[in-house]
Amino acid sequence: MKKKILVTCALPYANGPIHIGHLLEHIQADIFVRYQKMKKNDVWFICADDAHGTAIMLKAQEKNISEEFLIKTVLEDHKKDFYNFDISHDIYHSTHSKENLRFVLKVFDILKTKKMISEKFVNQFFDESSKMFLPDRYINGTCPVCNSSSEFGDSCTSCGSFYSVLELINPISVVSGNVPILKRTLQVFFNISLFENKIKKMLLSNVLEKDVSKKVVEWFEIGLRDWNISRDYPYFGFKIPGYKKKYFYVWLDAPIGYISTFKKLCSERNINFNEFWDENSNTKLYHFIGKDIIYFHSIFWPAILNAISFRKPTKIYVHGYVKINDRKMSKSTKHLITAKNWYKNFDSDSLRYYYASKISNNIEDININAKDFVNSINSGLVNKIINLATRNASFINKYFHGMLYKKASNILEYRNFLNKFNKINLFFKNMKYRDVISEILKISNFANSYINDKAPWRFIQYKNMNYVQDVCSTGINFFRIIMTYMKPILPKLSNRVEYFLNSKLDFKNLAQPLFDHKINNVKFLYKRVKIKDFYKLI
Repeated sequence: MKKKILVTCALPYANGPIHIGHLLEHIQADIFVRYQKMKKNDVWFICADDAHGTAIMLKAQEKNISEEFLIKTVLEDHKKDFYNFDISHDIYHSTHSKENLRFVLKVFDILKTKKMISEKFVNQFFDESSKMFLPDRYINGTCPVCNSSSEFGDSCTSCGSFYSVLELINPISVVSGNVPILKRTLQVFFNISLFENKIKKMLLSNVLEKDVSKKVVEWFEIGLRDWNISRDYPYFGFKIPGYKKKYFYVWLDAPIGYISTFKKLCSERNINFNEFWDENSNTKLYHFIGKDIIYFHSIFWPAILNAISFRKPTKIYVHGYVKINDRKMSKSTKHLITAKNWYKNFDSDSLRYYYASKISNNIEDININAKDFVNSINSGLVNKIINLATRNASFINKYFHGMLYKKASNILEYRNFLNKFNKINLFFKNMKYRDVISEILKISNFANSYINDKAPWRFIQYKNMNYVQDVCSTGINFFRIIMTYMKPILPKLSNRVEYFLNSKLDFKNLAQPLFDHKINNVKFLYKRVKIKDFYKLI
């Protein structure tokens, strides 16, 4: 039965370029989307820029431009980067939109009507020199749990703990570098503790992988706190109705952006919005996120969805960080690789293949280094997969004018080879791309060994050309099966392969091999990468 699926990625922040950390998540989701579409399921893939918050305001001030101009420019850059890496979003929108404002106000009105909103006077850090209340992420200090230094004010990247910013040891303002003072201010809170049991029940029903669920359970043991959804002026975002100089916290309107972005897509494509977001929806909703925002997506977001009687996620897939040479990427130290820089030195398929060879359904960090990357592409993709095509095509094109053998004489061998891919479907379904690549490389070794054993080149001197054509055609058909399963991972290469084979790569076409069929003579399918080019990235 055909499935209906909605897929989202976490929203990239609109104050800087797309880097390979963002691309890990979007590539992971995109492979899933492309595979599901090849299985003939209806899939919608949405994302948007997270366009509000203090960081946007400060970046605009730094550039001496308006926030609106900044986020508009960044949005276009982000779209180009994702396009270059073949990320197949059906829509890429912005949280600074009329659709999102409409939904944010609607959500807030529901929360007020249901008496889930409260007000409290609280002490917050205030930067006297900048004359602004400091968001948690603009305060650095020492983690009160593990004593790691230079941590943000609300969570620790070292031990994963969440805490009140007031617990941070030796706090410093990121904006001015000064020690902030405590100042009393009225804030607006959403009482998420009302939904503790519902959230816990949802999260323990296989929405999260086991290693992630264990971490979330720890937060419930501590107890859920009411959530401050307001921020004080100066701030760039949506104003809270009924309050002077109060704005909605970016983490309230950002996930609502999933809903509003899909709503815009529905209006453009005539899709039934309620079918996907109704509380009892039978469709699937998959979120792809990084491990640094598990708390927001496993606690805050489900609480909002429960409060407004919308459907909950089917699955939340969480990935780890991207490291370069064992160091976590960092904007502040410029230890990162932008999407543009990668695309300038390598093609997009190289990163897609490399990430696929590392991604599993856990939150392990992925470390990129030059030798491993070059070896992965050259020894795996080029030597084992591409070589299978080129070595057989050279004979087919030279001696047979590009024509494959006139009959499917090796149909049993073909079907036995096709059966080797049965477990790869399960790997795709469970997001174990690393196992997909590993298994495909094993099967490619088998295919190359088959050609080596048959040694068609030896029979040319004996003029046994039917044998040569038959064996090499079998090799081409083996390659066709391999590349059909690689198509969700390598879209650009797949386009070249479809031209080369003169046939579409599609699961339904694999039942029969190509025979009495003309292939095209192509000089290039994929080239080896050089280690010196990797060092241009960093």
